[in-house]
Amino acid sequence: MDRLRIDKWLWAARFFKTRSIAKTAIEGGKVHLSGQRVKVSREICVGEKLVIKQGWDEREIIVKALSDKRGPASAAQMLYAETDVSIARRAREAQARKAAGGAAARPTNKPGKHERKALERLRKQFDI
Repeated sequence: MDRLRIDKWLWAARFFKTRSIAKTAIEGGKVHLSGQRVKVSREICVGEKLVIKQGWDEREIIVKALSDKRGPASAAQMLYAETDVSIARRAREAQARKAAGGAAARPTNKPGKHERKALERLRKQFDI
């Protein structure tokens, strides 16, 4: 196998639970190939560099092998290699989030009707 659709590979490498979730992430600009957004039907090959954003994390990976079948996690980890820079950056950001966790002000009670509706409007505005 020389080339494979990126959505299939992301699913097989266990970055996303389903191909439809992988497709949505690609269409939403969460996956970049060589610094540019890609389409779902884009075919990738071994040696290409992907940047995948998932939640707080941004992973920079190199494709080592191709597979269109989803296997165990141990087999999926053999399909890619995360760069050292990416690993260090994710660890540093996780540590910063953990340190700042106590600094965030948390509400002491549930929001009331008006506050809840204001939050819903805000979420719709930013598609959260």
